[in-house]
Amino acid sequence: MGLFHHSRGRRDEPTLPSERPDALMGVVLASALGPAVDAHPERVKDREQAILDLCQTAHFRPEGLTGPFILHLSVSGHSGLVFDVHNEEDTPLYTYGISLSPFSRLIKDYALMIESFELAMEEGNRTKVQAIDMGRRGVHDEAAELLTERLKGKIAMDLPTARRLFSLMCLLAQRR
Repeated sequence: MGLFHHSRGRRDEPTLPSERPDALMGVVLASALGPAVDAHPERVKDREQAILDLCQTAHFRPEGLTGPFILHLSVSGHSGLVFDVHNEEDTPLYTYGISLSPFSRLIKDYALMIESFELAMEEGNRTKVQAIDMGRRGVHDEAAELLTERLKGKIAMDLPTARRLFSLMCLLAQRR
């Protein structure tokens, strides 16, 4: 099992105040990422950027809880995404899982776009890179809406937070 962790305050970029009741202090990905998923620089960059952005700007709040939080994300079995929410001392507070089935098409489309994006970057085809990036944003937006809908009444979040969580969800779903 690999752990990928980022906590607030590691970099000098501006962050939202950590005393916000919906702030994320850290994100931990628990998965068995295969070498192909974790070795490609673009995928590593996407993972690190999503985690960093979440720690700086996320609006994430489980019902009835006050943060800041540390979020542990994992895939359970072959079909479930687990949100394991901890307090700022990393003590477990809340665990909620959702099925990945409703996201399967979006995850597959996103993975294909990432592969196409990587090939276009290697080719140096800027027009193709821009077109693929636009498509990727569309998939992100659709997935973010679905994620907020699936978590409604359990975990509140804004769409930018849901988009970043979808990026991480895709990486976790690609484990091999």
